[in-house]
Amino acid sequence: MTLASMARKHEPRTVKLDPDGKPARTSAMIASLDAEGYDTVAAPFGHALVAAAREDERIVGLSADLAKYTDLHVFAQAMPERFYQMGMAEALLMSAAAGLAREGFMPFATTYAVFASRRAYDFIAMQIAEENLPVRIICALPGLTTGYGPSHQATEDLAIFRGLPNMTIVDPCCADDVAGMVAAMAAHDGPAYARLPRGRVPKVLTRWKPDYRFELGRAQLIRDGRDALVIATGFMTMRALDAAERLAADGVDMGVLHVPTIKPLDVATILAEAGRGGRLVVTAENHTVVGGLGEAVAAALLTNGVAPTFRMIGLPDEFLEAGALPTLHDMYGLTVEKFAERIKGWL
Repeated sequence: MTLASMARKHEPRTVKLDPDGKPARTSAMIASLDAEGYDTVAAPFGHALVAAAREDERIVGLSADLAKYTDLHVFAQAMPERFYQMGMAEALLMSAAAGLAREGFMPFATTYAVFASRRAYDFIAMQIAEENLPVRIICALPGLTTGYGPSHQATEDLAIFRGLPNMTIVDPCCADDVAGMVAAMAAHDGPAYARLPRGRVPKVLTRWKPDYRFELGRAQLIRDGRDALVIATGFMTMRALDAAERLAADGVDMGVLHVPTIKPLDVATILAEAGRGGRLVVTAENHTVVGGLGEAVAAALLTNGVAPTFRMIGLPDEFLEAGALPTLHDMYGLTVEKFAERIKGWL
C-alpha cells in the first residue's frame, strides 16, 4: 500500500445506490465488465473451443485448477476425455502443454494472466516459444479486470510477452473477437498468448460494424472520425466507442481503430489511419503504459516518419490498488466518462 492509498482510506466515499435506494453490491472479482446497452454471450471461449475441437481432434484443453474461471469448464463438460486438470501448478501446466504439442496435439492451456506471465514465464519461454510449439495460452483477468490487487492484476503481461520471440499476442475486445480468435488460433502455426474476457461477455464490435470478423494480425477501423483517432485494444475499444458517442453530442468526431493483435502489429493499417492529416492520435489499453500497445504504436509511427499529436491512455507504472472494480476503473481513468474528458482536454 502506498502513502497515497493510505490517505484515500480516510476520504469520504460516494455510495452508489440500486433502483430500490439500497447500496449497490460490488465485487473485487467480477465475471463480466460493465457493458450497459450491449447484448452478452455466456462463456464464448468455452463454446468456441468445443466447436473447434469437433472439427479438429488434435485440440485438448488444460487448466491449472481454474477451469470454471477461464470458461474452460464448458469444454471439460463436453469433452472430458480431452480435458486435463493440472492443479495449482502453472509450470507443470505449461510443461505438459509443451509435451502434448510435441506429440502432435494442439493444447489450449488456461489460467490467470498474472500466473502465466510471472509464475510460468521461463517454462513458456524455453519449452514453448523457443521450440515454436503450437500451444495456445488463454488467460483470464488481464490488466485491471479484477480488484484483488497486484497479486492478481496482470497489468504488465503484454510487455512481458511482447519481448518473447515467436509469440503471437491477442487482446480481444468482446465475444465477437473471442469466437473468431479461437478458430484463428487453431489455424495458426506457432505459440500464441491471448487475454480472455470471461463470464457474460458483451457483443460489441458487430453492434458498431455488423460485418466485423476477427482476423489474426489485422487492425480494423470500427468508426471513422475527423477530429481524433483512438487506436485501442481489449475492452478499451468498447470504452472508446462509447466515449465517441458521448463526444459526438458535444460536436467532437472521433474515430476508433481496433487492434486485437498486439504482435504481430498491423503497422500498415496503423500508419495509414494515423497519417490521415491533422487528427489527434490516442492509444487506449487495459495495460501499463510501459511496453504495451501505446509504446508499440509510438515506435511504429516514429520509425516510419509519421508524427501526429500523440497521447496514451493506459494504466500507470505502479502497483494498483485493490477494491471494487467500478471504483478502480474510475480511479485509473478507464471509464467512459474519464475517457471522454481526456480526449476533450487534449483537443
